[in-house]
Amino acid sequence: MRIAFLGYGNVGAPLADHLQRLGHEVTLAAADAESEGVRKALARNSGLKVAAVESAVTSDDVVFLATPFGANEGLLRPLSGALRGKVLVDCTNPVGPGLSHGLGSAQSGSEFVQRLLPDTRVVKAFSIYGFENFEDNRYPAFSVRPVMMFCGNDANAKSAVSALIEALGWEPLDVGGLEQALHLEHMTLLWVRMVRANKRSPHMVWAKLSR
Repeated sequence: MRIAFLGYGNVGAPLADHLQRLGHEVTLAAADAESEGVRKALARNSGLKVAAVESAVTSDDVVFLATPFGANEGLLRPLSGALRGKVLVDCTNPVGPGLSHGLGSAQSGSEFVQRLLPDTRVVKAFSIYGFENFEDNRYPAFSVRPVMMFCGNDANAKSAVSALIEALGWEPLDVGGLEQALHLEHMTLLWVRMVRANKRSPHMVWAKLSR
């Protein structure tokens, strides 16, 4: 699969690297191919491709959005045409002062993104943990895989994202339409508060147990 990344930071980098090592063609969308950020990305993973932003998102099948949430509007508005019909995996979270929801819980960040890109198939995923679990999600002492919850309004888009989630070693759990993204973002805030503020281990994940 051809996959483009908008953002190659703490979250985007491990996801891009793992997907590239699984055999996917991963392209880093970059405004400046000669930037220090791109040089550092290629030093970390020389297997990445680099392309101009619009070219990358136009050419690839799935696009991961892994930027700081505040950058989304300025980045995405000019790309609405290039992203028409694409699967966009929204990994971002709006975080406000005091670890509050950055949009006041009036709407989710993913719904905000969907309104910016009405013709794009947005799926919320890879957002309920910190980067440590994207670097390494193995828990060999347990017989269950850590769960990755995701949501979206397009069944085919969710199927494609579910397959990527499973390939990356997670247990995919479809929690419904994009209106569920607000709950996933609150789960993120809970994880961040427990780990970053209350100093619990970052190697803490949710699991799906059923009987």
